[in-house]
Amino acid sequence: MIELSLPAGLLEVLCVGAHPDDIEIACGGTLLELAAAREVRATFVMLTGSPERRLEAAAAAEAFVPGSEVRFWDLPDGRLPAHWGEVKAAIEELASSLRPDLVLCPSKTDSHQDHRLVAELVPTAWRDALVLEYEIPKWDGDLGRVTHYVPVSAENARRKVSLLTTSYPSQVDRDWWDDETFLGLMRLRGVECRQQYAEGFVIRKAVLTLGE
Repeated sequence: MIELSLPAGLLEVLCVGAHPDDIEIACGGTLLELAAAREVRATFVMLTGSPERRLEAAAAAEAFVPGSEVRFWDLPDGRLPAHWGEVKAAIEELASSLRPDLVLCPSKTDSHQDHRLVAELVPTAWRDALVLEYEIPKWDGDLGRVTHYVPVSAENARRKVSLLTTSYPSQVDRDWWDDETFLGLMRLRGVECRQQYAEGFVIRKAVLTLGE
């Protein structure tokens, strides 16, 4: 399996979620690995969320990547496509001030309409960044093939699921929210890249620079 790497130095990371907890569920392990391995400046963006969930999301961002900036928009959960113009304006406002090296966002094939709209708009705003589309396990059963993997240590895999539970107490009574769900998906993605645990992503477009 061919390994790819990110550029050296300070890494500007933008994490975009339609809802609080999307980011940490999908790529919390990746964020823990990045924060442990190098200097990262992260911005977490969520387009929906009640006051209670905003407090949870702010605490989660600090737990996963200390010192992160967190931004919220007050758009209606489950109805983002009906507010296309406002979502587009939010993305453009972010793009006017943020120049990330790496963008983490939902997948264009996600069954949730809010996730899918965010995934469609993000690449139009950050054309020069590496965009990784993340996956979120859910009732819809929309998990598909991924193109790239980020190995996650056993320590960080377990830390991810622990932080999810402590950061989002409002969600722990959901029937799918448990350690087995989160560890299980990371374990399966790990099998696919010969690691114990990993998180999977889709890259739609990338440039391969050929060196000597």
